[in-house]
Amino acid sequence: MTDLDQLTQSLARNLKHWRADRGYTLDALAARAGVSRGMIIQIEQARTNPSVGTTVKLADALGISITTLLEYDQGPQVRTVAPGDAVRMWSTEAGSHTSLLVGTEAPGPFEMWDWRLMPGEHSESDPHPAGTKELLHVRRGELILVVEGDEHAIPAGASAAFEASAAHAYRNDGEEIVEMTMAVVVPSGR
Repeated sequence: MTDLDQLTQSLARNLKHWRADRGYTLDALAARAGVSRGMIIQIEQARTNPSVGTTVKLADALGISITTLLEYDQGPQVRTVAPGDAVRMWSTEAGSHTSLLVGTEAPGPFEMWDWRLMPGEHSESDPHPAGTKELLHVRRGELILVVEGDEHAIPAGASAAFEASAAHAYRNDGEEIVEMTMAVVVPSGR
């Protein structure tokens, strides 16, 4: 499969997903985006590659970024942000600053948690409702995040976002305490 084929398939799948998530009919999305119903059908059936302008209109109408609309589906998504990759939004010469650690698009209620995981300890979680996202930032130690059996090492200073509708666990294999901040975003009832 070529990159273009993969992009076409991802766009088709993601457009269907986000249109259903927002509860839009084909006609409703067409009206919101200013794109023909026929074009949306062709995109959702992976029969065409729309222009960048059309893709941007669809993303805007769905209230998501173009990146989210074009993301390749590779199973439960885990995105790790290395300490140096956090986006510095504002800073002063005196040293004040804000950094966007990690973000995700998921409307609805969310919870913020402070975690401490002692060496050798772990916590397992059953899958949460579909659409639930978790974002975490490790302040100390190294967390082993396990999502559907796949392990992801998240060192101090790094952040991660993942779909928590998959079975997941948090593990401390190190000798240092793991401290992290976590946000859980639950989709609003539709």
